[in-house]
Amino acid sequence: MSHDLDQLVRTAHALADVAGAVIRPFFRSRLAPSDKSDESPVTIADRMAERVMRAQLAELHPDHAILGEEFGLHESTSGYQWTLDPIDGTRAFITGRPTFGTLISLSFEGKPIIGIIDQPVTGERWIGVEGRPTLFRSGFGEPSGFAPITTRPCASLAEADLSCTSPEMLEDAPRPVWNTLKAAAKRVSWGGDCYAYGLLAGGHIDVIAECDMKPWDWSALVPIVEGAGGIMTDWNGQTLRHDGDRTVLATGNRALHEAAVACLRS
Repeated sequence: MSHDLDQLVRTAHALADVAGAVIRPFFRSRLAPSDKSDESPVTIADRMAERVMRAQLAELHPDHAILGEEFGLHESTSGYQWTLDPIDGTRAFITGRPTFGTLISLSFEGKPIIGIIDQPVTGERWIGVEGRPTLFRSGFGEPSGFAPITTRPCASLAEADLSCTSPEMLEDAPRPVWNTLKAAAKRVSWGGDCYAYGLLAGGHIDVIAECDMKPWDWSALVPIVEGAGGIMTDWNGQTLRHDGDRTVLATGNRALHEAAVACLRS
């Protein structure tokens, strides 16, 4: 099926714009978070931002399904599904660090075809579209708008910068397996949430390996990483699925990906 990608891309940008307008006033405002049932934090900004995105989609694409972190699934038979994470990195958001982001994805029949990472405070925005190069805007004041970005050359894990959001997400995984990858890499950095995947797409990080990643955590990232020349799968090298094992591996090129999968399978 052919898609009117340009129209759908405009919708994705519009969602990022309305969510950002909600989120910005709350940043560093000392708002009080509450804990969800899984003990992860959530704020009024998360919920308000998802509500405005859902309202926009109800107006623009009422026949599309919506899956959001805060308000679950609105079903449809159109084949199209928007997946929304209003604030990926809520811990960073509530502690005043601008490494969180709004994640917006559109999938068709389960495959992500559009993905946005939007940093609503700095104005940085990454967009990946199936069959097109990933584009990046470096901030609100960037006069030239969006420009293509690519991952960087990295010949081996021994030269690679490895990243993971938090050691806590590895608690339920075979930590010794992840440590094998860590030992093979040149350096390891922690933190970053979705922002780290934008940095990988732009050539600043080489490998990201994480666990406990739900569909709203990774769907938007796939077109961004792949459109910049990278590879994104689960730890077994398989296509990411909504019903998968929640592991995610992103690398800047295929050779690194094969080496990382070999480590994670050991």
